[in-house]
Amino acid sequence: MRSVRARAAIGATLVVAVALVAAGLAVLLVLRANLIDQADLQAEVAAREVAGQLALDTPYEDLDLDDEEDHPVQVTDEEGRVVFVSQGLRAISGTGSAGVSPVPSASVGATPSPGDDDGDDDDGDDNGRPGRGEVSSDDPDFSDGTATVDGRQADYRFAAVEATNPAGLTLTVHAGAPLAAEQEAVGTVRGAMLTGLPILLAVVAGVTWLVTRRALRPVEGIRREMAAITASEDLARRVPEPDSRDEIARLARTTNETLTVLEASVERQRRFVADASHELRSPIASLRTQLEVAHAHPELLDLPGAVADTVRLQVLAADLLLLARLDAGEKPGAARLEVGALVREEVSQRTGDRIPVRVEVAEGAAYEVNGSRGQLVRVVGNLLDNAQRHAENRITVQVAAEGSGVRVEVRDDGAGVPEDERERIFERFVRLDDARSRDDGGAGLGLAIARDVAARHGGTLTVHQAPEGGAAFRLRLPRAG
Repeated sequence: MRSVRARAAIGATLVVAVALVAAGLAVLLVLRANLIDQADLQAEVAAREVAGQLALDTPYEDLDLDDEEDHPVQVTDEEGRVVFVSQGLRAISGTGSAGVSPVPSASVGATPSPGDDDGDDDDGDDNGRPGRGEVSSDDPDFSDGTATVDGRQADYRFAAVEATNPAGLTLTVHAGAPLAAEQEAVGTVRGAMLTGLPILLAVVAGVTWLVTRRALRPVEGIRREMAAITASEDLARRVPEPDSRDEIARLARTTNETLTVLEASVERQRRFVADASHELRSPIASLRTQLEVAHAHPELLDLPGAVADTVRLQVLAADLLLLARLDAGEKPGAARLEVGALVREEVSQRTGDRIPVRVEVAEGAAYEVNGSRGQLVRVVGNLLDNAQRHAENRITVQVAAEGSGVRVEVRDDGAGVPEDERERIFERFVRLDDARSRDDGGAGLGLAIARDVAARHGGTLTVHQAPEGGAAFRLRLPRAG
């Protein structure tokens, strides 16, 4: 079952089937219990009516019985002997005694004579009439059984009620109520459920299939469009977004957002490759020209120029390699570094700088961060290189705490960066006009590398207006935990 529609239809059908079967069983049990309760009530009423007559010492042949076919009656004495059965009763089970032939007893159904009075007022009244027995007030016992009345066997619910006649003999009256109505009702409901359940399950499966198919139709459209984009490699295409506000619509929007980011990334990569090729072409062409001239005319070899072009080419290759590693998601190291010492060490090694650099770090303060020493040194070096190209007379590096992090600020007194260009200068291969540059400088990768490294270390790099009038580059890094 590789189809979501099939799995959804089968799952919904199984759930509904289980629920319907459970509900059907519950309905049948409740219905049967109610019908049995009604049969119990009918049987109890019939048994108590007969027991009441026996308590009045009514002779068996004078007992007034209801419909004997619907309410068969069996009476037993204390020893379990059958003393009376209703007319037409030929067989019985479930009452404790299967007998249907009454056993005569002189003490049953006989009315005592007035001369038999032994002084007990319960045996008769003052006029010599028979006394009155009693009917047990306890709840009757109920049982299931069968009875054959007039040649027809059926299932009955029997109630057993005890009665004591005036002679003190305890009799047990078993009266039955037919279960045919209960069985017919339960059978009808069961048959209706067995007939309707498959139909209902088929309807549920069909509706689930159609609804799922309709719900997944936009997904199929998204899949087809993504397949077309993959085949054509045209990242400018977008998947259709349904008008609904459900999960599928959000999936389509997220997919289009992903395509937009992917398109921008691919375009950025293309520009990067193009710009890198352009930047590499100049030093390679210059170096080749100088080598060809040197080969033809050794005396004209510009060795310093060749070395400078080679160094420029080496630096550019290193920058491109670092950017490639950053784009690949290379994580920085987790070494604990003291930023103040790192800045002092980097500044101390820049002996050939045009303008001396002033370092401001509070005495005794320790500003520790976690990261890659080589990459953070590269950031500080790139910021200082940028300041050296644009400063007039002063460059200052300040290290201080800022909130829960560390701030490294590199300031110069140059022309500064126009506000509308402050984000653009962090793009790759971007160099502002000559007003911001004393020479042709680098390839426009230093600030882009610095910002990428800062982001990989969980920090930020921004540019502002310096108090000296030039640019102030602020590197913020989280402190070591």
